[in-house]
Amino acid sequence: MFVASRMTRHPVSVTSDATIQQADRLMKKHKFHRMLVVDNGKLVGYFSDRDIMRVAPSPATTLSKFEIRSLLDKISVRDIMHEKVITVNEGATLEEAALIMYQNKVGGLPVVSDVGAVVGIITATDILKTFIKVMGLIGGKTRLTLEVDNKVGVIADITKIFADKGINIDSFITCRHKNNRYELVVRLDENAELEEVKKILDERGYKVVHSVDIG
Repeated sequence: MFVASRMTRHPVSVTSDATIQQADRLMKKHKFHRMLVVDNGKLVGYFSDRDIMRVAPSPATTLSKFEIRSLLDKISVRDIMHEKVITVNEGATLEEAALIMYQNKVGGLPVVSDVGAVVGIITATDILKTFIKVMGLIGGKTRLTLEVDNKVGVIADITKIFADKGINIDSFITCRHKNNRYELVVRLDENAELEEVKKILDERGYKVVHSVDIG
């Protein structure tokens, strides 16, 4: 999965010479908390609703509405925007985008092309939706968690056990556990007959530590 296939294309943005009042109206219209600043197709910054609040008059002000509008019309987006923006390339994988978000503690990333043009935006919600879709969770899955030793042939042995019983494995994930052991997460079609398989797994030393139907 690549960012380009899951991002929102043509994100709403403003130019750096837009007024604070124009930007505020646009953010409220689309219910945004952050907005990109794009000049001539190139990303030059971003700002948030907090940045607008920082320069707006206090609610306790004695200024009239006309005076407030006049004041905000004198302040442009470039005066409050942050010029350092963390981005991701449209050719990056979703795993790369997720790692960048995690490392920088952000919930979304502008997506840029190889020449630096803004082509979309990818959010943590987009990645979560993809995860749910890829895992087939909405359609219903049975999830088994096995605890196994870290040794050659484990995965081949376990998959053969399921194959011999005519049970198709939908997905298989390995997670490092502790004491040189691993947790294997096996997803199968919901309501698969597993009692005999669990017994065989246990006899082979593969402990089933958890089982649940999801979706």
